Amino acid sequence: MDNHKMVYREEAFELLVDLETALLELEETPEDEELIGRVFRSLHTIKGSGAMFGYEDVAAFTHEIEAVYEQVRDGRLTVARDLVSLSLSACDLIRKMVAEEDLDTTHAAEMMGRFREFLPEGAATDRPGDAAAPFTPLRTRTYRIRFHPHPGLFAAGANPALIIDEIRGLGDCEVVAHFQDVPPLDELDPEACRLSWDLILQTDRGENAIRDAFIFVADTSDLEIQAMDAGPNPKDGPTDFRRIGEILLERGDITPEALDDALSEQARELAVDRRAERRISEIGVVSSIRVPADKLDTLVNLVGELVTVQANLSRKGGMSDDPELLAISEEVERLITSLRENAMSLRMLPIGSTFQKFRRLVRDLAEELGKEAAMTTSGADTELDKTVIDQLNDPLVHIIRNEIDHGIEPPHVREALGKPRQGTIHLSAAHSGAKVLIRISGDGAGLDTDAIRARAIERNLIPPDMELEEDELHNLIFSPGFSTAKRVTDVSGRGVGMDVVKRRIEALHGKVEIESRRGQGAAITLSLPLTLAIIDGLLVRIGTTHFVLPLSAVEECLELNREEANQSRDRGMMRYRDRMIIYLGLREFFGIDGEPPAIERVVVSDIGGEKIGFGLDQVIGHHQTVIKPLGRIYRDIQGVSGATILGDGSVSLILDVHQIFQSMEGQGGKEDSAEKH
Repeated sequence: MDNHKMVYREEAFELLVDLETALLELEETPEDEELIGRVFRSLHTIKGSGAMFGYEDVAAFTHEIEAVYEQVRDGRLTVARDLVSLSLSACDLIRKMVAEEDLDTTHAAEMMGRFREFLPEGAATDRPGDAAAPFTPLRTRTYRIRFHPHPGLFAAGANPALIIDEIRGLGDCEVVAHFQDVPPLDELDPEACRLSWDLILQTDRGENAIRDAFIFVADTSDLEIQAMDAGPNPKDGPTDFRRIGEILLERGDITPEALDDALSEQARELAVDRRAERRISEIGVVSSIRVPADKLDTLVNLVGELVTVQANLSRKGGMSDDPELLAISEEVERLITSLRENAMSLRMLPIGSTFQKFRRLVRDLAEELGKEAAMTTSGADTELDKTVIDQLNDPLVHIIRNEIDHGIEPPHVREALGKPRQGTIHLSAAHSGAKVLIRISGDGAGLDTDAIRARAIERNLIPPDMELEEDELHNLIFSPGFSTAKRVTDVSGRGVGMDVVKRRIEALHGKVEIESRRGQGAAITLSLPLTLAIIDGLLVRIGTTHFVLPLSAVEECLELNREEANQSRDRGMMRYRDRMIIYLGLREFFGIDGEPPAIERVVVSDIGGEKIGFGLDQVIGHHQTVIKPLGRIYRDIQGVSGATILGDGSVSLILDVHQIFQSMEGQGGKEDSAEKH
């Protein structure tokens, strides 16, 4: 695939996301002219660019939708829910066309026919053929276009050169510029447009495609489009067409002398245009560029390598008595820190685009379940690393589906409870230190703790006589296979969902918290790191082996003497701030030989609202950690999420405290510890 097509596909996918968002908003405010214009412009751009880059099926299909929304824009058709639903389905089909997936052409033809049904009697789309043949191209015709902009065209932000380029993209085109209205230099207003153009275009796209190119200057110019003759289809073979000069001479629009002058002037213009193009390339006018994600990943990886080299240089500088070397290492550290921050910022994206994808999910799922629900958002400009955002889709889908299915009540039930018929799903994001908090809340029924407890007892997750706090009951929904649904549906009931959420979020070094009020709604908060490439860590040692704990997982560091450490190790519990918490010795967990030190260090972490103490030999200090993935052989090692290279070139494993705790629970460590205590 050539670069132009790749660029079009990327832009088309972005336009489709914006189009879906605009359609969903338009459904709520169907009279909003700005939204109508936004929908129309998105369709027009997808169609026009699609034809330019060879996606004729996209152009033909989108043309039918655009014709309907042209009626909406002109006030001859109102937006109804069935039109929005059909348009959203059309977005799905266009997405498949752009992705060049296999299509059911019969389905596409039927959908085009359904759009035509919305058109008023007598309204034409300028696409011949019936619904059974949606992609039949028009025959080639020759059009004369007279484009006479008003003097205020430039002030409206339009560029006639770009419009003429778009016309050239429709077929074979010849252009003549007219200068007769240009005043002498001392009277010239550089902000007024005094040029006009005649264009002869041979195209199979039809008159509407031509008018679409002038859609944004219709009020600031005079436009005349005249079909001059009907030519053969270019697929039938090469054909000699008359040149523009011959046509204009025949029609009496110009004299032979004027034609000669125009040709001479055109040659001079061409030379000026080429010089201008070179000048533009020299001064540069592009304020932003599109860069493939893999190139950004490579940049971040290289910065990570520099961080490792810088750590080695700093270590050497600190060991040396050479003040010049120390000064150089400090300057390099400052520059690499700045480079790291800039490189990481390139991968930071606002989460709002991810949020908007779920508006469609909320609408369609609520309709499927016979409920009414709408989605609201806040904090859409909160930025998060692209690698984190890419892995958020599945967890958010599961949470939103559960909230609509289990939380949001049917409209008649909500009315009986004094609630609005339409439920609300709210997605918010906010920064909290080195974390981003994503909160998904709903105003539904909240979690049914009685049903959760009964289901947990039924599945032998807890004994019948065990008393649990409300938050402990809430956390049971993350158990594998857990569901309170009374029947299995396409949406829920299989017990697959919330356990996936917890695993995915913890794999991102984040955590999940639940809040719920019976009858008033529930909220799930995802706490996530800003990035997964380079993190702040705490470097520790056990024996001669170094480990790194993510600094975000560290609550506090403590010391235990030999007697306290032995008691904690025997009982699996330790005293922390006048209460007992779970203790786990990492030396025993990883099977590291050797005698523990006289004074043992303990790092306290908060895992799922529970404090856990991890015993180790020494806390060395803060370490800027470049995360390296583990090889395939070591990928399933419990308690380790990656590795990093230290300044001396040695490898240190990055610990996953969540996995360590889960592994301990799976071995019955928690229950055994409770019995010992």
